[in-house]
Amino acid sequence: MPLAVFALTVAAFGIGTTEFIIMGLLLQIAGDMGVSIPTAGLLISGYALGVFAGAPILTLATRRAPRKAVLLALMAIFIAGNAACALAPNYGLLMAARVLTSLAHGTFFGVGSVVATGLVGPEKRASAIAAMFIGLTVATLLGVPFGAWFGMWLGWRAAFWAVAAIGVVAFAVLALLVPDDVGRDEDVATLQDELAVLARPQVLLGLATTVLGFAGLFTVFTYIQPLLIQVTGLAPSAVSPVLLVFGAGLAAGNIAGGWLADRGLARALLTTIGALVGVLLVMAPALEAKSATVALVGALGVAAFATVAPLQLNLLEQAGGAGRTLAASLNIAAFNLGNALGAWAGGLTIDQGPGLPALPLVAAAVTALGLLLAIASVTLGRASSPLCSVEGE
Repeated sequence: MPLAVFALTVAAFGIGTTEFIIMGLLLQIAGDMGVSIPTAGLLISGYALGVFAGAPILTLATRRAPRKAVLLALMAIFIAGNAACALAPNYGLLMAARVLTSLAHGTFFGVGSVVATGLVGPEKRASAIAAMFIGLTVATLLGVPFGAWFGMWLGWRAAFWAVAAIGVVAFAVLALLVPDDVGRDEDVATLQDELAVLARPQVLLGLATTVLGFAGLFTVFTYIQPLLIQVTGLAPSAVSPVLLVFGAGLAAGNIAGGWLADRGLARALLTTIGALVGVLLVMAPALEAKSATVALVGALGVAAFATVAPLQLNLLEQAGGAGRTLAASLNIAAFNLGNALGAWAGGLTIDQGPGLPALPLVAAAVTALGLLLAIASVTLGRASSPLCSVEGE
């Protein structure tokens, strides 16, 4: 991979860290700001909604700008947003700063996906996307303990200053390593052409596939701590090591998904989502067995993040030329919508349904809907879809 791809990885790590770090700081923020823990938790929801709303708006607003300049501007927003979080004197301004920071998220991964695929040959496009998302994978693994450690020893504000410093490093490596003309279109598409991508059934199917295909992960993962303690019977001190197993699975799955998608996008799409359904189905009856549960948590990480590169490349291919950046950004928004949907479905299952032990089955059902949409997309596009040309069919 070109070094420029790994510059995107560094930036992805910073953006992913600021998304997940808040989970390890809730108690400190709630105490300092004088709000309840659920209210502090809304800082996570506010960020996700900011990603969902900001991705298409900023993508369209920056569509005529050189993509390297867009990436640098987004990192500047990221740095400013985290600094504002560190300085926020009250809860309202902290929420506003979180939303400001989130605006960089969706558009960065959308533009970054297009830039990454433009840096490599056609046979390595999915692997380039996967390489960028390794940064997000590492952030998922380290963001929460990183934030918890800073919150315990140096205060939650110091954690946000540290993330802002990561943003400064990312800005520097992007400025140094990403070519000025990467991903530049000779003719800038009109706004009408950009928006026309939303009228394509395959694009809409792809976005819906991302939402439902990924929602199953967060139906379970949002409540992984009570699952492991109350259902599996693990000690609270064992949760962190199990999450490290999950993180290792994420890294392996991310690489595997890119490798599979480079060798056949349609096949990779169906295989990875199908594998996620399978792991969730097996997990349900195995939750009371400690060793099996730990192994399946790792397998869940592998299966879940193996879907990321195929889902992202699928949208790029379905959108074609004019709408690729918008489609890629919308797909990041779809991932975040899937996160929110999964957490909601899991909460509903616990509060009004069969309870914690049923979460993997509910998650499997949600993900199976995504698999059905993926099958429909591949079937409808078999004759003319870019999915077929990627596989050489």
